[in-house]
Amino acid sequence: MEQRYALIVEPVSTGYEYAEAFRAEGLLPVAVMNAAEPVEALSATWYPDNFAAIHVLGDRSVAELAEELRQYRPQWIVAGAEPAIELGDALTEILCPGTGNTPDRTLARRDKWEMARALQRAGVAHLRQHCSADRSALDAWLQAEGLVGGRFVVKPPKSGSTDDVHLIEPGEDWHPIFDHIYGKINHSGFRNDAVLVQEYAEGTEFLIDSYSVDGRHGLVDVCRYTKSRRADRIGIYDRVEFLPAGHPDVAEVWPYVQDVLDAVGLRNGPGHSEVMLTKDGPRLMETAARPAGLGHQMITKMATGDSQIYRTVAHRLHGTFIPGYELRQHLSAVFISAPVTGIWQNAEIFAGVDDLASFNAKHFPHGTGDLVTVTEDLVSFLAWVILAGPDPDQIDADFHTLKALESRIDVVPV
Repeated sequence: MEQRYALIVEPVSTGYEYAEAFRAEGLLPVAVMNAAEPVEALSATWYPDNFAAIHVLGDRSVAELAEELRQYRPQWIVAGAEPAIELGDALTEILCPGTGNTPDRTLARRDKWEMARALQRAGVAHLRQHCSADRSALDAWLQAEGLVGGRFVVKPPKSGSTDDVHLIEPGEDWHPIFDHIYGKINHSGFRNDAVLVQEYAEGTEFLIDSYSVDGRHGLVDVCRYTKSRRADRIGIYDRVEFLPAGHPDVAEVWPYVQDVLDAVGLRNGPGHSEVMLTKDGPRLMETAARPAGLGHQMITKMATGDSQIYRTVAHRLHGTFIPGYELRQHLSAVFISAPVTGIWQNAEIFAGVDDLASFNAKHFPHGTGDLVTVTEDLVSFLAWVILAGPDPDQIDADFHTLKALESRIDVVPV
């Protein structure tokens, strides 16, 4: 039998799990990278030994890279993480057209401004926002929309993990935030060549993971976010809580997300969407054509017995479409934050975490005496704990215990 291969673009973050999943089905995983090394924020999940071969775009054209990859006779290509979306789409159109997503809407699956424009064209409800490299143009737009006297959000258009998301209060000078974001290399490894301003959305935020096959959208999981704020930085993660498929909030956000996926042209593969349920209905924060990252595939499997990784294998190798999911146990991922950058004085306060009734797993990479970094986004958390079991009330109680411990964290600034 001829050896088969799985081409995985940027197999980092949770995308690293593709290598083992395809190898278990007899395919040899091949990594395709934008550069020889992944971006720093994702470097800890880069395992080059997992791959039969590694191919790097570098300074070459995509067409040259595609010719090099023809030796594997790919029938489809998989995007492992955020930096893979544009390169993965371009390679798909050259090597296996028709197996991916709508090619002329690639940026709508990657760039928050292009997402908003795609939703507007499709008549899908969306937040007011504008994007520009010209600060005066953004000032004029804020004035025209009547947002100058209210709260609004400033962020990069092509980054993730709540990287550089800032809340501007009424009357506050937002220009220093523009200057801070513009031109900076973001967590995804791209230079911020513009800045996005967006009306502030109040409500409850949800994570909606999907998997699409030829334009049919299947629901993989839905989670409710609990986040906090530190100064002007919003999106400090406290809790990610899995909801049962029959929950009324799921019934409200899932039809909306399907409209979003249609609008941005996501037809095949994973979708990771974040939606705010406001008093006026669901509003998109962002979506992306790749699996949920930072360990989410692991906890989705724990909660549902399934994941976007498994659905990718089922689709690409067996043509399987799965419409929904079943919550097998209640599960919450709890994030612990550091209040400042400095030396941690009392890590021992978390010594009893394993004794919590719903405790399942934990990750505490630092201890007393270690230098820790202030938590400002999803990649700078101090630690995490997984709570799981049949009793959601017990999980709630254990969550509040963890947050009470978090309030006692002592870090001496340096």
